[in-house]
Order: sequence, then C-alpha cells, then structure tokens
Amino acid sequence: MRKMLELLAVAGVGLAAFNGVLYLRQPAMVFFPERRLEQSPADWGLAYEDAWIETADGVRLHGWFVPHARARQAVLFFHGNAGNISHRRETLEILHRLGLDVLVFDYRGYGRSQGRPGEQGLYRDARAAWRWLQERRGYGEKEILLLGRSLGGVVATRLAAEVQPRALILESTFTSARDMAGRILPALSRLVVLRYRFDAEAWIGKVRCPVMILHSPDDEIVPFEMGERLYRAARPPKRFVRLRGGHNDAFLRSRPAYRRALADFIGRPPPLP
Repeated sequence: MRKMLELLAVAGVGLAAFNGVLYLRQPAMVFFPERRLEQSPADWGLAYEDAWIETADGVRLHGWFVPHARARQAVLFFHGNAGNISHRRETLEILHRLGLDVLVFDYRGYGRSQGRPGEQGLYRDARAAWRWLQERRGYGEKEILLLGRSLGGVVATRLAAEVQPRALILESTFTSARDMAGRILPALSRLVVLRYRFDAEAWIGKVRCPVMILHSPDDEIVPFEMGERLYRAARPPKRFVRLRGGHNDAFLRSRPAYRRALADFIGRPPPLP
C-alpha cells in the first residue's frame, strides 16, 4: 500500500509538472502571429484606408478598410491563428468582387496591433472592430456580415452570440479548444488543464441570425465532423456547404463554387422564422 501511494504521489507530481509546463506553452501552441506586413491592398489594386481601432481595455488595433463604390453591406473578416492581414489577399479580392465593404483587422499581437493575443483579448478585439464599423462607417447591425475562418470563426461566433449581425459565415471552424486538444493529444487531453475554451459549439446556439457553415472533408487540421456538429448546434435558418481541399486552401480550391455560395447567401440569406 505504501509503495502504491508513493507511486501515485510521483505520478501526481509528474502530471502537475507536465500541466504547468504545458499551461505556460499554450499561447505559443495556439497563436502564430507575424508582425511584418508584407504587402497592402494597394499592391493588389484595391483602394483602402488604415483603420485604427481602440479596444475597451485600451489596446490599439490595426486593420484595413477596403471600400466598394456600390456597397450596401459590410463584411467584418476574422482571420485564423497564423500570419496577419497582409496574408489575406485572395479573401479580400473575393469579397471585393462581391460588392462589399470589407474591414479586416489584426488581433492584438498580430501585425501592427498592440498587445499579446489571448482568448478574452480576441473577444474584446472583435467587439471593438464591430463598434468601429458602426461608429466610423455608420453601418447598422443588419448591414454587417461576420465571416470567420478557422480560429477566426470561433471569435466571430462569440461576437454573433452577443450582437445581431445580418448573417454569420464560418469556414473550417472547430467546435472547441477541448475537442482540438482531444485530436492532438487523445490520450492526455482529459488530464490537461486548458488555458483557453474557444467553445464555438456552446455559443452558436445563441446566434439568432442566418448561419452558413463551409467545411471540407479533406481538412487535415479541423475534422469535417466538427463543421457538421456546429451546423447541428446552430439555430435555423442555416446552410451547410461542402468544400474541397485542405484546411488553408479549401476556399481557393473550391472556386468558383465557393464564390457562388457566398454570393447567393449574402444576396439572399434565408429569412428568419
């Protein structure tokens, strides 16, 4: 009995040490920001202006507002966990061709934005970008679409659960940080203390606008099944679009069907019940 207790104590100390190291390492495992902006919309033939956005906790964010001459709606775009806004050329070009004003911004710690990334900080960043479109550009809630890709889809879902956008569009988005941990560390995920929740599945049921979810069965990072689960958890009206290609290129490899799906949903979102 004594020997067993000693072994349990050693195992407990080892698990605590492992959790401590992993807890400290989690920001570097989740966020992959790049500071240097490699290009700007001007390099892609798009007119734009720098958007400086102040968050509720005093962090100054940087983004780009890309206008369209005939826009009647704006889209607030939330990028994934790596790079910065200068790596979103193709997305901005697609959205511009759809006749939308676009606000794309960098989370804290990314690009020219101040601060360090963290879960609650990203939610504050989303709220600040939403307010910027309303206060600086005069857009009403029902004139703003939210589009989030991968981690950005989780952030967009959290915001959509708090406000009333015209629609929510999610691409290659995971259900929760716990579920992703289970995919990466299946044997240890239940023993690991997670620093972040990022629980899109819990929040999407609170979203009251039309929802469209796009996901590829070939996604090698976020399982297709997670997209299906988000769709089941969402309230109607909702749509599901099957893409093709990997996690980072499905929206490109699925063209022109991808663009048609966006155009149809943005132009004629399903009516609220």
